[in-house]
Amino acid sequence: MRSTPKISNSEWHIMRVFWENTTDTANTPLSANQVVEALADETTWKSRTVKTLINRLVKKGALEYQVDGRSYLYTPTVREDECLREESRSFLKRTFSGALMPMLVHFIQDEKLSNDEIDELTRLLEEKRKG
Repeated sequence: MRSTPKISNSEWHIMRVFWENTTDTANTPLSANQVVEALADETTWKSRTVKTLINRLVKKGALEYQVDGRSYLYTPTVREDECLREESRSFLKRTFSGALMPMLVHFIQDEKLSNDEIDELTRLLEEKRKG
């Protein structure tokens, strides 16, 4: 089993563009220019910055590419849920020494939760209890 690459905060922006263009059955290849356009409203990154981040993701194995004429088309090699799982584990280890309960207590006590969110948490805990 291959390891999930460690993705920086900036690289998450890039990967989200790819994941938003991915279905359960297919990855839609995107050019670097398409990624630049997709990020234009949320970042002030120049084209060169986006291309640098894409190249880093290729080196890390998070993206692969195919050459189409003069263009490079990129597709993700990792799923969003895999990266979220790995990032969650890393966060838990770094900030709570790997202990889940203190993290849950911290967030439940320190964050405002709506009644719907509390109901959803209760439902999830009941499901977990049932096995």
